[in-house]
Amino acid sequence: MEIAVISGKGGTGKTTVAALLGVYAAPVVMVDADVDAANLALLLQPRIVTEEPFYGGRVARIDAAQCNLCGSCEDVCRFGAVAGGVVNPLLCEGCGACYHVCPVGAIVLEPSPDGCLYGAEGPYGPVVHAELSVGRGNSGKLVTAVRQRAREMAGRGGIAWTIIDGPPGTGCPVIAAVSRVDLALVVTEPTRAAFHDLERVVDVVNHFGVQVAVCINRYDLHPEFRAAILDYCRAAGLPVVGELPTVLEASRALVAEKPLCALMQTKLALMCAQMWRKIKGLVVEATACEPV
Repeated sequence: MEIAVISGKGGTGKTTVAALLGVYAAPVVMVDADVDAANLALLLQPRIVTEEPFYGGRVARIDAAQCNLCGSCEDVCRFGAVAGGVVNPLLCEGCGACYHVCPVGAIVLEPSPDGCLYGAEGPYGPVVHAELSVGRGNSGKLVTAVRQRAREMAGRGGIAWTIIDGPPGTGCPVIAAVSRVDLALVVTEPTRAAFHDLERVVDVVNHFGVQVAVCINRYDLHPEFRAAILDYCRAAGLPVVGELPTVLEASRALVAEKPLCALMQTKLALMCAQMWRKIKGLVVEATACEPV
């Protein structure tokens, strides 16, 4: 069963909450799907076991021995990637236009190394994360590859739970992170920006028919926006599974490179354990109600 922890904006505490849930869900496969800025490994400190390149697209290459410098490829390229019979791989989008117009067949389209995929062993189970290469834009494809590797690890290890630390926002990487999960946990905070982006990301998740729950992090920041978020969730039928206060332990845990559970007080620990029980109950209930 897969749970994606997402947020409409960055900085709401999504990674902190994901690591927190991993402690209670163990044994669990932990996935960092925020491939543009992966940082879950900073908290879990996993030991990397496998490392492999990720090829998400194509890039053109001109064979200088065959090229007659006719300029056809340069004329047709709308990205300014071709100049003087040479392709700039950072500008090439792999569209193939130059390949099709070349009169002498001097251009080939080669797989583009767009990132790196890592498999690791963490304190609570396997960890899968990735790193997108500089200047590459295939992060949605890399998220899909990360999730596929996580499923393979879960299957081999007989692990029931997978926690996905998703990317922020509402774009392609988020869609790749939440598609076909059992629950999307949206982490928000009581600010105007977070409330606005909460509505946007819930619309995206609803579009794909995925069950949604909400966690209000730092709920004591602004009572007015907290009330507004609670009213919105009530009207939309979204369960609020947890409200976490502002605590110094969160900053200390980040500095110590550990999940929040390692340093938090007993009262907060009980709140987090209760949140996990609610999330687990929602997933199990939804799974039991699915048609066979």
